[in-house]
Amino acid sequence: MKKGIHPELHPVCYEDVSTGKRFFSVSTARGRTKETIGGVECSLVHRDVTADSHPAYTGIKRFVDTAGRVEKFEKRFARRRQQGGQ
Repeated sequence: MKKGIHPELHPVCYEDVSTGKRFFSVSTARGRTKETIGGVECSLVHRDVTADSHPAYTGIKRFVDTAGRVEKFEKRFARRRQQGGQ
């Protein structure tokens, strides 16, 4: 590898905001706060969704309120049906 062209890697602790679980890794990302964990100074990066809370990994489905969009579609579709299907 050429020197001076690659970003520096730092120890990072990712924290899932919804579950509170932490993941330790090495990354180019830097958090606003630093924390010493196990004698190693890490950047603390907060994430809304990680593998610990993502529905694809957990199997838990989350309800998304789409009533407004559905009603808007039905209203538009009903108007087109009354005009002769155009």
